[in-house]
Amino acid sequence: MLRYLILVVENSLTLAILGALLFGGAHKKGGPLGKRMIQGCLLGTGLALIVAILRRTTALINRGYWNLWILSLGIIGGILFILLYWGLGRTRIPRYYTRVFGWVSLLLMGALFFYALPTLFLYPTEFVLAGESVFTTDFLFKLIGYGVGLGIAFLVGIGIFKAGIPLSPRFIGVLITLGLILNMVNQATTIVQFLLARRMIPMIRWLFRIVVAAAGYNLVLLYLLMGISFSLALVLWIQSLRPQEGYRNPAEYRKIKATMRNRRRWTAVVTGGSLVSIFILTGLKAYNEREVILSPAEPMTIQGAEILIPLEQVQDGNLHRFAYTASDNTEIRFIVIKKNAVAYGVGLDACDICGATGYYERKNEVICRLCDVVMNKSTIGFKGGCNPVPLVYTNRSGNMIIAIAHLETERHRFK
Repeated sequence: MLRYLILVVENSLTLAILGALLFGGAHKKGGPLGKRMIQGCLLGTGLALIVAILRRTTALINRGYWNLWILSLGIIGGILFILLYWGLGRTRIPRYYTRVFGWVSLLLMGALFFYALPTLFLYPTEFVLAGESVFTTDFLFKLIGYGVGLGIAFLVGIGIFKAGIPLSPRFIGVLITLGLILNMVNQATTIVQFLLARRMIPMIRWLFRIVVAAAGYNLVLLYLLMGISFSLALVLWIQSLRPQEGYRNPAEYRKIKATMRNRRRWTAVVTGGSLVSIFILTGLKAYNEREVILSPAEPMTIQGAEILIPLEQVQDGNLHRFAYTASDNTEIRFIVIKKNAVAYGVGLDACDICGATGYYERKNEVICRLCDVVMNKSTIGFKGGCNPVPLVYTNRSGNMIIAIAHLETERHRFK
């Protein structure tokens, strides 16, 4: 639950803040801008859904190359939008100006949605492993985390848009400009990082250092965007303290006071949503990513080419971890858990997806330490998904017997 709450907030908040600011700017400027932006949202969402499906079902989509083109369009759209937005303040505007601005707005909004949404669309496909049912508490918790994350981003976006309506076009323009510049810095860093990794541009030391440093500050850029939303809320709150327009009678005064209260409410929505987002991306993220210490290996007996584990040692239905030192001194871990009255789940403390990160037990559930996926105990011992790599065993004379040769063939997983 926490994992998807954090991921959704982290990957949707930038889109929510920038989208709200851009729609606020369109509302100020009037004309066809709002209509073009809605069309851009729909276009970007549709293309993102198609790309998400192709990424899930085929190998046709190279994410790096797709992002290269989308981010490039986003940067071009952002630069043109800033120039055209401030150009609308001129006294004489050519007839085609507003039309061009509308198409630029469509391009920019489409690129923002096209880049952000495929990842969000793909998260629900990770909720259930192959062969599992959706009617589980684990699926429900993941769905709740996903939905709450989207809800927080949506509320922040709506709050920013509503809070920006009473403010001046110039102030909103400054916030849009700062937001787009921050986003374009992040986009340019991603593009250069991809080009360096593919050797499409020469490996220049100073450029590489800048890219590495900037890549480590992705969250900082998001916090700066939230700072922009805070400044918007602060200015609106200050304006709401004292009515700026005059009134002729008590009825008009009550109407003005109601408007001020409404503005303070939207200020509270922006501030509260931003504070909750910061808490999710700091406190909850640190809690969710805390290191889980694996339980120590239990004793076992080695006789010749076999490992013997007394069945009475693993009868309690809990996870038991064992370790064997291979011929090349590699420590190979494996786990045993009793699934029912007659069957045991036996597998390596590693899987084909997450590697040798290991599993741990939490509230009578077996959890992958890397991806936090809950294992279906009945499927442990079978291939598929994040299940432990199966390990062959036999029962003999009250002992579980595991051939050392089988462990030796799997030592590469623990190097």
